[in-house]
Amino acid sequence: MPQHLSGSEREPLPGATALRDADPTERLEVTVLLNRPHADDLRARADSAGTSPHLTREAFAAKYSAHAADITAVENFAKHAGLTVVQTDPAARRVILSGTVAAFSKAFGVHLRVYSYKGGTYRGREGAIQLPDSLSGKVEAVLGLDNRPQAQPRFRVSRSPRSSPLSVPHGTTASYTPLQVAAAYSFPAQTGAGQCIALIELGGGFRPDDLSTYFSGLSVNPMPDVIAVSVDHASNAPTGDANGPDGEVMLDIEVAGSIAPGAKIAVYFTPNTDAGFLNAVSAAIHDTTNKPSVISISWGGAESTWTNQAMTAMDEAFQAAAALGITVCVASGDSGSSDGVNDGKPHVDFPASSPHALACGGTSLKASGTTITAETVWNDGTTGGESGGGVSAFFKVPSFQSGCTVTPTKGSPSKLTMRGVPDVAGDADPNTGYQVRVDGQNQVYGGTSAVAPLWAALIARINSAGSNAQVGYINARLYASDPCNDITVGNNGAYEASKGWDACTGLGSPNGTKVAKTLAAQLVGAK
Repeated sequence: MPQHLSGSEREPLPGATALRDADPTERLEVTVLLNRPHADDLRARADSAGTSPHLTREAFAAKYSAHAADITAVENFAKHAGLTVVQTDPAARRVILSGTVAAFSKAFGVHLRVYSYKGGTYRGREGAIQLPDSLSGKVEAVLGLDNRPQAQPRFRVSRSPRSSPLSVPHGTTASYTPLQVAAAYSFPAQTGAGQCIALIELGGGFRPDDLSTYFSGLSVNPMPDVIAVSVDHASNAPTGDANGPDGEVMLDIEVAGSIAPGAKIAVYFTPNTDAGFLNAVSAAIHDTTNKPSVISISWGGAESTWTNQAMTAMDEAFQAAAALGITVCVASGDSGSSDGVNDGKPHVDFPASSPHALACGGTSLKASGTTITAETVWNDGTTGGESGGGVSAFFKVPSFQSGCTVTPTKGSPSKLTMRGVPDVAGDADPNTGYQVRVDGQNQVYGGTSAVAPLWAALIARINSAGSNAQVGYINARLYASDPCNDITVGNNGAYEASKGWDACTGLGSPNGTKVAKTLAAQLVGAK
């Protein structure tokens, strides 16, 4: 008797209209995520990461890979359902299946239709996925039947983009090079040598000629080693639109690459779906070739736009990252406390709201040389750009936020009872933004998209100070020591900045030297 897959319920996008049934002959790929053996043990290991050596990828696979019997059950199910097994990845618990709309509809008891929405069309479903008895208790999530765009990039373009030379002294412009921002935040002197920074990209691409011009303009020589990694058939595919996904890709590469030029930059391109997003993150975490020590994610969507199964699956992937000593930095969003949801209620961005991510909010930075002259919450009422932040509706408050209070703009402070976002912050205001080069144009970009690779580059620098060591999951130590520049002025809509942690800028922007000193004891090797 088929059973509902808990947490798989879907609704159409707001304003979407069902046009017709999906073409029954259309072929698609779907990710089946199996239950994790020793899941409670992994969660405990992840939450205590930083106090003991992290695992090698080989040791992780030996203990936490999906059960062979469960993989066989999916393979047998696929055979009888007329589906093909494309890939099995035991460490990531994934089995990717290929087949037609007709076959998948019958196999999982769904009705796939084509929906029209303001951004175009997508293949979608409503209600829950059904699992056969043979998979009951073995499968945690089934992703990819619905291919709606799952996330948006978190960058904003300055209203006054500049086409001036890239290297401009502080005090003469409202924009900065990434190196100038790093100097203002007192980043330690390392280059990230020996590290790999993974960037997750759900569209767009980079042009090597633009990167060469950009890094040469900053006297970054030799330029960073930037490689493209294909996930789910996606590839490095520049669109030619500097205000489209190319802007996100280039901002991430240029911020991370200029600040940590000694690190390899591995760009994981994937389709913009819940399955593609998870598969790219899993590919980076379990990549035994490039072996990223830090992951930067500048894409997201309000928690209300995700299924529970997808949020749980992503958070569990981040738990795996923590056990492996990988830091995951995620942009908190650019639409303030609403996160772009127009229902009058506060929302937070996911995957930033995962308690196993370092959620990165935004500030407005004014600096002269290496001195910060002013820093407030990023809130530009004229464009609607604001630091994302607030209180999760899905994740419980993590232990490291125990005792934190949230300060609303109206009302009295109250104790956090659910996960608070963000954890940290950095310059994100496009009016005090980053000079970048995209599709042959020099522009100024901001957004929390810039803050995730900023923190990722800082972590890469800190990691490179150790010998075959990395800091990994750093949230608890940051909250215990608070080596950040506290931001106490401003709001992001529903929440006010306050002394200590707040739902606008978290603990604050980095004092890189203090962060490095705080995390020095956490630089551990693998076993």
